[in-house]
Amino acid sequence: MKVLITTDWYAPVINGVVTSVLLLQRELVARGHDVRVVTLSNSLHTYKEGPVYYMGSVSAGKIYPGARLKINRARSMMQELIAWHPDVIHSQCEFSSFRVAAALSNRLGIPIVHTYHTVYEDYTHYLALSARVGKYVVSAFSRWICGRAACIVAPSRKVERLLRDYGIRCRIEVIPTGVDLSAYRAEPAPGRLEALRRQWDIPRDHTVLLYLGRMAKEKNLEQLVDQVADTRRRDVTLLLVGDGPDREAILDYARERRVPVIFTGMVPHAEAPDYYRLGDIFITASTSETQGLTYFEALAAGVPVLCRRDACVEGVVENGFNGWQYETGEDFARYLTDFCGDGELRRRMSRAAWESSERFSAEAFGAAAEALYRSLEEQPMPIASGAR
Repeated sequence: MKVLITTDWYAPVINGVVTSVLLLQRELVARGHDVRVVTLSNSLHTYKEGPVYYMGSVSAGKIYPGARLKINRARSMMQELIAWHPDVIHSQCEFSSFRVAAALSNRLGIPIVHTYHTVYEDYTHYLALSARVGKYVVSAFSRWICGRAACIVAPSRKVERLLRDYGIRCRIEVIPTGVDLSAYRAEPAPGRLEALRRQWDIPRDHTVLLYLGRMAKEKNLEQLVDQVADTRRRDVTLLLVGDGPDREAILDYARERRVPVIFTGMVPHAEAPDYYRLGDIFITASTSETQGLTYFEALAAGVPVLCRRDACVEGVVENGFNGWQYETGEDFARYLTDFCGDGELRRRMSRAAWESSERFSAEAFGAAAEALYRSLEEQPMPIASGAR
């Protein structure tokens, strides 16, 4: 099949959408499909590199950090894609690149599959909207997007339920993004982890509490710092890997709460598995995830997960097996105390984490996407008038 992937985010940006797009692209190519990508460039210029088309864009950082908006119609690019005539378009974002997907779908009469990656209700503070107004705007916008797709891919049951709550009636398939298990299961280079501990001056006898991801308000990092501080443990180090608009505020707050914290900043994507392995347990207080891709990655690296109870990790993080889902600060403290004080529990949970990640393989992700595309060959195109 000829598959066109449209996305506002692409490498070298590192986030969940990009991780999903790159993995999907790789797996579809491995399965023999002809895959092209339309995304945004980091400049005003439109150009092509291999199978990837970059559309000229401008910064929209005042709306959301790192975001960009398409500025031109890119006629030659559109003509080339029309001549190529994809069989299906897999849209990954709801803004600039979705306009391209919709235009090609209308012109060629081909279906759009759209993956709903982001719970926008958790991001409306960037637009200074109240929770009530934010939900109204997000639900109306989501109905408009989903009404133009032949099928919506929800990364979790949580997202499926959310979309149904918005009044969306079109076909929805739950397909979690996969993980390249080989990258996380490969043995690190000899001495690599010891060298990283020395580089970041991590005390040898400390349990490393790892957070890897975006440092932003919706991730509830201040709450995470509070929970670590309230355990009053002095044998732990909080390792923050990543970056974001709330970086300085979080670091200042951790120092204020006297939590031993090490901040690495962004690390190269290829080094992420080693940073996961530096952690003894992965911790997070976020409830804004659509599926918690970093949770999958931690498990694949053999790192148990201690996370807020959330629908996106139903059946993924199982209490006492490969981690815990907590509801209160007291739960967090109790689980962490159990983990830190029982070496056999730590070894057993690490093994369970590694084994439980098998269901999230990249190969399973690619196969599910391919099966979905095939199923659309006989499905009638939606009427582009909103939710159905």
